Parts: sequence; C-alpha cells; structure tokens
Amino acid sequence: MKTKVIFTIIALSSTFLFSQKKVADRFFDNYAYLKAAELYEEAVMKGDSSEHVLTRLGDCYYNNSLTQQASKWYNLALRKYEKVNPEYIYKYIQSQRSLGNYEEADKWLVTFKEIQDDDSRAEELDGSNIHLYKELESKKGIVVETKNLDANSSYSDFGGFVHENKLYFASARNTENDIYKWNGEPYLDIYSGEISNDEENKYELGDVTGVEFDEVKRDDIHEASVCITNDGNTMYFTRDNVDKRNKPRYDKKGTSHLKIYKATKTDEGWGESVELPFNDEVFSTGHPTLSPDNKTLYFVSDREGGYGQTDIYKVSIDGDSYGTPENLGESVNTEGREMFPFVAKDSTLYFSSDGFLNLGLLDIFKSNIIKDDSAETENLGAPYNSGYDDFAFYINSDTKEGYFTSNRPGGKGGDDIYSLKEMPCKQMIKGVVRDSLTLMPLVGAKVQLIDEAGKIVSETETNEEGEYEIEADCDQIYTVLGSMADYKDDKKDVTTSDVNGEENEVDLNLIPLIIGGEIVINPIFFDFDKWNIRPDAAYELENIVSVMRAHPNMVIKIESHTDSRGSDRYNMKLSDRRAKSTQKYLYSRGIEEERIESAIGYGETQLVNECSNGVSCSKEQHQANRRSKFIILSDNQ
Repeated sequence: MKTKVIFTIIALSSTFLFSQKKVADRFFDNYAYLKAAELYEEAVMKGDSSEHVLTRLGDCYYNNSLTQQASKWYNLALRKYEKVNPEYIYKYIQSQRSLGNYEEADKWLVTFKEIQDDDSRAEELDGSNIHLYKELESKKGIVVETKNLDANSSYSDFGGFVHENKLYFASARNTENDIYKWNGEPYLDIYSGEISNDEENKYELGDVTGVEFDEVKRDDIHEASVCITNDGNTMYFTRDNVDKRNKPRYDKKGTSHLKIYKATKTDEGWGESVELPFNDEVFSTGHPTLSPDNKTLYFVSDREGGYGQTDIYKVSIDGDSYGTPENLGESVNTEGREMFPFVAKDSTLYFSSDGFLNLGLLDIFKSNIIKDDSAETENLGAPYNSGYDDFAFYINSDTKEGYFTSNRPGGKGGDDIYSLKEMPCKQMIKGVVRDSLTLMPLVGAKVQLIDEAGKIVSETETNEEGEYEIEADCDQIYTVLGSMADYKDDKKDVTTSDVNGEENEVDLNLIPLIIGGEIVINPIFFDFDKWNIRPDAAYELENIVSVMRAHPNMVIKIESHTDSRGSDRYNMKLSDRRAKSTQKYLYSRGIEEERIESAIGYGETQLVNECSNGVSCSKEQHQANRRSKFIILSDNQ
C-alpha cells in the first residue's frame, strides 16, 4: 500500500510539473514574461531543469533587458545541454557583453562561430579586440532632413566647415571678380556666416562676409575648401598657384595648378598666407582637411604615382614641419576622381568619388580606413547622393548635423549647400484603454510595446482620460499589450510604416475580472469524468491568483456546477471534486487556506436555465450550466 501511495505521488507530481510548464508557456506566448518566469522558476525548484524551461527563463529576462538574470539561466542551459539552439548562445554572448564580461562573451563567440560559420553576425562580432563589437551602420530606420540654405546665391556655393558657430564655404557670388572661363561664373572666394542658434532656423546663416588675408586678393584666382585647427589659430585652404606678387602662375600647357596654403589668426583677421612645402608646380594639391587631433592633413592631388585622376593623400604635421605625403591606397582611391575629403570627430573619412559604384557623377562615400586598414568604402546613398554631383560633406558625428553640396535640380545656383540632420525614423502609437463592459477609460493602466522578437521595448501608463502614447521605430511589427489589476490583458498588433512622424491609433479594451461581487473568468474545462486541473484551466485560474494577490485581504468561496446530464448523485460528487481540485490549485500558488472559506460542488441543483432532467436542450444551453463561481465574501483593503 505504501509503495502504491509513493508511485501515486510521483505520478501526480510529474503531471503537475507538465501542467505548470504548459501554463507558463501560455503566459510566455502572451508576453507576460514575469508571470511566466515565476512559473518556470517554480518548475525548476520542483525538479524540471529541462532545456525548454531554462532557455525560456533566459528569454523571459532577456526580453525585459534584465541581463543579469538572463545570463544565469542561459548559462545553466549551455552547460547542461550540448546541442542548444545557437540563438541562445548568441543571446548569452549579448548578455555577457551587456554585463561587461567580455572574456566570457569571447569564449562563447568561438563556439557560436564554429556552429554558425555562415552567420554574418559572427563576422560582425569578430575583430582584433573581439569585445569591442562594431554597431552595424545602416540607413534602415534613419531619417535624413535636408534643406537648401537660404544663404545660397544664384552662383556656385559649395563646401562647408564649421568652427566657433561659423560656417566657412566657397562662393562665386562676387560679381566684381573676373569670370572663370571654365563655367562662366566669377572666380571663387571664401566666405563665412554665423549659424543661427534658433532651433527652428538652426541651419540658416546670418552676416555672411568674405574671408580676407593680409595680402591683396586678386580677381582672377580661386580660393576655396577651408579647414581650421581646433585652437582656431591656423586656417588651411586651396588657392590657385600664384607667384610672389600673387599673380597666377601657369605651366607650359597654360594650366594654373592648385596649391594648399595656410594662414595664422591675427587680431584683425587672418595673416599673410604661406604655401605648404609639398605643393608642386606640375601637379595640383588641394581640398585640405585635418584629423581630429590635427596631427595629420588629408588632401587631394593628381601627382604621379596615384591610382587615378585625383587621389586622396595624407601627410603628418609636426609644428611647422610636414612629413612625406602618403597615398591612402586602393581601398579609397580608384582610377577615377576622389575629392573633397573630410574627417569627422569620430575619425570617419568622408569623400566624394566617381570611381566606385554610384548613382551618377560624384557621390559621397565614407570609410573607416583611418581606424581600420582593411575597411571597405560605403556609398552613403540617398538622400545625400543623387544622379548629379554630390560632394563636400561635413558632419558633426556627435549631433549628426552638418552640410553637403549638390548641383541637383531645385537649387538656387550651379552648386548649392544643403544642411543635413540624421535622426531615427520614429512614429507614435497612441490610443485609449477602456473597461470593455462600461467603455469607461481606465486610469493608470500599463501599456507595453513589444517587438517582433518578443522583447518589451517600452512601457507607459494611461493618463486621467485613459490615454497613452508610446514612441516606436518605423517599419516594424509590434504588439501593444494593455494590463491592469483586476482586469484581463488585451493586446493588438500594429505595423508601423516607413514614414517619419506618422501616428497609429490602437485602442485597448480590458475585460474586468470583478463583476457583481464575483471574480469572473472564462469557463474552466475538465476532461470527461476527471477533476484534475488541465493547463488551459490553470491558465484561467491564474486570473484568480492575480486578483487575490492584488487584494491581500479578500476572502472567497468556490462553487462548481454541472449540467443536468448524468445522474444527480454522480454530478454532485464530480462537481465537488472539481471545486476541491480548484481550491488546491489556488493553495499551490500561494493563496492562504483561510482566504478560501469553502469549495463546494452543487451538481445540477442550481441550474441557470430550464435544462433540467428530461428537457431537450442545445449544447450551448447545457454549457451555461457548467460553470465555476468565485464569490467574494469580503475584501477589507
């Protein structure tokens, strides 16, 4: 007899664990991760350390960005089971990175790469310092605002360099200059304009004035392409080759080549310009830009030994001394034209080229060549690039604001300067959360935004009008989940478009659990002639658990009723066993015994319709009589 009892207990325990895991799975599938975690952890405490339970526990916490707990459960799964899905290895790596455990992440990355040798993430995560993972750069989800500056003229305006809230650029707007035969416009001068501090007109310029040097500026030479040292004391710029009297100098073919000059800041403006020593009379050198530390000057030249028509070079700076120019190599330079380099604060090199795959003419590209010798060049794409010339890119890598130049249609002159601002593409998801019966708005309801992978990305609460707003990324699939104490959750799916600033209306209706002195849930179903709690019944009973936890002094009684089919005596016993089974389940979930006054089965003695013995009724009519009631006796808050 004793042995039989032991086997019965073991069987019941195994059945309960299976049921509890199924209930947890239901909550997990409905994004109730903390409730699911609670149930999964109870299952572990009772002996279920299956791969399914451990990895699901990891996911419950990972999707809530609780990486400390997620790491714990993923780690247990990875060490207990040899062939865990690689996706959990990747999540464990990410969790370890989040916690700063780079060595552990690196170790598991090796395993991940062995299993997923064709996974691009393995390549992206790899590197000389493997824990310093690079964030993928993609225009997906990025909005770029561009605007043609009001300061543009009807002539060519191009370039852009910002220093001390001034934009320096080149322009052919001075009609007193000689006409440059190449394009029929006046020769170029350097200008600067104050950048507006007004947020609404942040990209507009005021007080545009010409930049002058101590020497007399001639009307038949170009000056353009400015960069200034961090301390503001030295300006580098491009000018036509001139002699000591500042007159244009030509080679045997009648060409005046470009040279780089520098000038020092004075109390009155800029001092006399001096040409740099690596200029030459037989080739051009121009378009200077500085590295963030000002120790390297990058420039463009068509000197011998290059890869194409014009190449980008660099030269070291040591005070007033300059090293030997070095070509940046074939990962940047092509047989075509590479021009207008710019190095941002984050050491990203931007330049224009017609030698790489492009949309037409000059396109703007970027490269991490300064930080990575093996970096590939990337086309910035639209809206920076068009089928026309797009060049002279400048960006503040901190604020993602800057300028570029284009001769695309719709401008004011030959070349125009455009402001740019990069920002995430965002939309609003908004709506009202209501009581499904009264349609009254619910104040303080929690609303969560859940992404396609099941991760909770944002949450908020409704205001006094039951309204909520949540910011979301563009072009994504989300679930909006509403919840509140004493109510059943409601969820709806929403797909955001790729249009920045759009609004999505998602209203939610929560079903009340307390109605007329009862806790009302969906019908609890039992197998034929059985009274054990099935997973679907346990899932519904968790609503009772939630209400009683929210009302710690609530006392209830349980009633179980059947329909009239079957004998009166049989129905009475079966309903009473089901009521007692329901009571025991609530006890197992931590509800104190004194809070359930009674659990009684009434069989078919309290029918809600006329379907008594011998009366022909439909399945639906009989179903109305098969019910469990959870009657609230007291609730002293």
